[in-house]
Amino acid sequence: MEPGPWGVCEEMAILHGAFLLASRLVQPRALSELRKGEWALVGPPITDALKEIGARCPSPPQGSLWKKEAVAIVWAKVLLPAPPAASLDQEWREDAFFSVGRMIPDVNHAVLFELVKALGEPRHFVQLLLALPHAVRRNELQRLVQYVASETAPSDIRFLLDIWWEMMRHEEGQEDRTVSTFSALVHQHGGESSPDDGLQPPKRFKGDPGSLSGSPAATSLLMVLLEGLKETYRSIAQPRMKCCALASLVELLSAFTELAAEGSPLPVTEYLEKVSSVVSLWSSDAESQYHHRALDEQVKEAERSVSFSSLAKLSREELFVGLDFLCSLLHAWGEELQGILSSSEDPCYESYRLLDALTAFRKNLVCFSEKGGLSKDEMHKAIELSQTIEDFLKEISTSQKSKDSDTSLVSSVAMTIIEQKLHRHVEMCSVFASEEAWVFSKGWVDCLVKNRELFQKPELVLKLLQTLVNFAKSCRDREAREMQMQVTKAIVECYSELSLPDKNQVISGVLASWGGAGLSLNLQVVVEGFQEDLNVTFNQITKSVSDEGLTRAVASVARLTLLYPEATVKQVCSLAVVNLGSHQFLAQILCSLPALSFLETHDDPGRPRSLVVRCLKEAVWEKLSAAREKEQFLEFLALLMQPGSAAPLVSPAEVTKAFVLPYLKSDCAQTELSLQILSKVLGIPSYPEEDWIKSCHPFPLLLSLCKLLDGYTKYWHQPRDRPFPSLETKDLVLSTLDQLCEVVRPEAAPSPEVWVQSLAWLHRKVASLDWTVGLRLKKFFGDHFKNEVPATLFEICKLPEDEWTSRSLPAYGPGSGLLAWMECCCVSTALREAMLTLLVVNVDNPEEVNLFSKGFLVALVQVLPWCSHSEWKRLVHVVTNLLERQVLHVPYTLEYVQYMPLLNLRPFARCLQLSVLFLRGFQLLCSSSCSSWLPAEAWLHVVQLYCGSLTDLLSSIKSPAGSPSQPPEARSPAEEVSFVCIQMFCHLLHVAAMLPPDSGCGEPLVVVALEILSQYEAFSSADKSPSSVLRRANERHFLESITDNVGDQELRGTLLQKLGKLGA
Repeated sequence: MEPGPWGVCEEMAILHGAFLLASRLVQPRALSELRKGEWALVGPPITDALKEIGARCPSPPQGSLWKKEAVAIVWAKVLLPAPPAASLDQEWREDAFFSVGRMIPDVNHAVLFELVKALGEPRHFVQLLLALPHAVRRNELQRLVQYVASETAPSDIRFLLDIWWEMMRHEEGQEDRTVSTFSALVHQHGGESSPDDGLQPPKRFKGDPGSLSGSPAATSLLMVLLEGLKETYRSIAQPRMKCCALASLVELLSAFTELAAEGSPLPVTEYLEKVSSVVSLWSSDAESQYHHRALDEQVKEAERSVSFSSLAKLSREELFVGLDFLCSLLHAWGEELQGILSSSEDPCYESYRLLDALTAFRKNLVCFSEKGGLSKDEMHKAIELSQTIEDFLKEISTSQKSKDSDTSLVSSVAMTIIEQKLHRHVEMCSVFASEEAWVFSKGWVDCLVKNRELFQKPELVLKLLQTLVNFAKSCRDREAREMQMQVTKAIVECYSELSLPDKNQVISGVLASWGGAGLSLNLQVVVEGFQEDLNVTFNQITKSVSDEGLTRAVASVARLTLLYPEATVKQVCSLAVVNLGSHQFLAQILCSLPALSFLETHDDPGRPRSLVVRCLKEAVWEKLSAAREKEQFLEFLALLMQPGSAAPLVSPAEVTKAFVLPYLKSDCAQTELSLQILSKVLGIPSYPEEDWIKSCHPFPLLLSLCKLLDGYTKYWHQPRDRPFPSLETKDLVLSTLDQLCEVVRPEAAPSPEVWVQSLAWLHRKVASLDWTVGLRLKKFFGDHFKNEVPATLFEICKLPEDEWTSRSLPAYGPGSGLLAWMECCCVSTALREAMLTLLVVNVDNPEEVNLFSKGFLVALVQVLPWCSHSEWKRLVHVVTNLLERQVLHVPYTLEYVQYMPLLNLRPFARCLQLSVLFLRGFQLLCSSSCSSWLPAEAWLHVVQLYCGSLTDLLSSIKSPAGSPSQPPEARSPAEEVSFVCIQMFCHLLHVAAMLPPDSGCGEPLVVVALEILSQYEAFSSADKSPSSVLRRANERHFLESITDNVGDQELRGTLLQKLGKLGA
């Protein structure tokens, strides 16, 4: 059975029999009267009994516990008085020790000390000693010293020194049940030591729950040991014992006095070297008690030997008592030990321990003497001892002072510390991970695999990766590759258990060490099968797009990123473009890995590049074809720049430099997409780096946009085989230019002088472009420059000369003022309003109004083909404004009116005039005089602008007419709206009939025509007057007859089908 505190069991019966036999052997005297020399007679039965008990135990540790149990029982028997006969009936019920105590005869300290000596378990003695009350433990230690000092034998010296060593190595908090029970029992019985006989067995003692550390009693114990050495040192004859005694004294004075070095502990590599040296010495020394121990036991003991407990320090007075004694011992033994140590080739552990302790102690002593605060006498003693130690060490050969351990032993010790989770095993993991001399032995790999949980720290994972890469560079054979795979798998498993911030820390380290290629740069085992792993992982990710799947997806991508960052990022970028709707989820994944904001330097350290931007460029930029792909690319890029709660992964500056600056050229296929990107970038609010635009060459960037706008003035004359952004993109260029002008502010310049110089440079460059481009920078230039316009503009406008100046432009000859005025109206809403205000037309002069109206139509036709949608809307607003002010005269003819309409058309006058004006414009465009002026490709754009305006007109006529669902009293009669729709329909068919046969404009015309008919149907159906049925029949017949004359067969067939349904 297991040893249980104070339990009566089979093992206890064996021990009981042994003590009975011992009692008989010593008769007629009792065991309580045993003398020191009689142990040889009575000891064997007791030690044999404990050997038998140990043999019955299933494991050696249990046998050792029974030895401690025996020592505790004997010690308790020595300390605890036998109960009076009168109290026996009560004692057996209440006293836990009663049964066991009655099984052991009365014994004295000689039995106790000799039993501990015979068992060779000084640690058990120290653990039990330090569990006693303070006063009792001191008395007991004094008894031990007195016992050793009497009739001293070599075994007594070894016993005292072993107890001393275990006292210094004792670790608190290691008490087991036996120690706890022993302590509780002794404290429970209470009593005091006899004050008159401190070295005699105490009669009674009182319990004290205090601990060893921090108490005066702790230092008194150390002094008791020191005094014991003083009494016995003359009996020490063996050099080995002298080394041990000196080493113990030096270590006591080093570790348990104010000489102890303050601050950080020994560096872990030195600590490992010391432990390994101790193990090596024990292994090679047949006389060492640890010689036959297993490596793990040796390492445990060696660890205890190089780090001492936190016992309280000796006082200054006690320190100098110890220093004096050390000095005297060195003088007494120094010459003898010098000779022996210098002549010996192989150092023993005791000599190593002494020399190591003296070397460290001398350094501490020198620091102590230099620190100040010592008396003259104390200073003299410290210097004298320091010199004595120095002289002693000078005569010792270097080989004796240090013990170099072979690499295999050091690695084995380190791995044992890790596997057994011994003292400083966490720090040892760092050495293990980075010590390249050990790596990839079978033991190293096994240790890593078995203890993966200890390496789940970012710094350790990085060290392991560095070690793995270095090994892979030097070893490329098949066996090494198999180990690489095993180690890589173990490291990835460690990495997978890290938190997301720690994973990012590892990724940052990988990128800093090996760049975007990561581990794949040097590890072929990573590359093999990676693409398949990549594909499988992302197939799973794209099939589980959800908030719940985000965490798993991030973990999977983080794992792939560790192995091959740029390949993983490229796969994400590619899928974000081609997988419909997955770009937002994939952006979330990437932004969860802020380490990917890494900037690569490559061959140009002064110009770092974003890894993610490079991957985007290489993976998808040149492959974008479909509009959907471009749209997803834009949104994906925007999410990377502004992910919401996470930190941006790429900066606007990086994006602008990569995707905008190289492509803002009129002949570049990516110009339109680059413009969209720049617009997205400029639209990001309150970016942390407010002056990011400074690094993107803002003034050349402005000039590039201005050159694009200049290209639009020649749009229809550009070579068709050279790419140029479509007219639909012109509005994007305009809005982007406005955004950029808002971002580029004087504050972004290094100084006001530089700002003015930059403005002058831009103004000078823009002067060579179309004059309207400079007007678009009016707000940006501020008051630095006047607006330069054709001189003919001054003929029709009252332009203030402090803001405006004329410019000689050959293309703007006499009569071109209205054209220049209209181009100004296209520039911006603010300039449009200014032009309307500054326009001079004498409405009292009919001839001037007629000339203005004719010139306006000609100018409108000249500007129309080059207008973007926003510019055309501004011009339509200009037309409406001039019509309302009755400056522009547009008579409404009755060419599509069968009968005089007796209707109130005043609310719809502007709509009808606009529709007629558009018709007159197309009549001019399609006339023989303009037949070769407009290229064939321009017709579709012109018709699209026209159809857009008709759609706007349809929306506007709903307002004055009201909705058909409203009551009649709340709206105008539906007959007026029906009439307007018929007129617009006829005008549209007239325009369709004039267009060139192969203009390709059928689709927009059909859409608007059907929309007009639908609106006509809605309002005519709402007319409930008695003649409404007849009127609808006549109108349908009229519309069919007009539609029959349409030349475009497809358009005619679609409209006739729609008209047929109106009469159904």
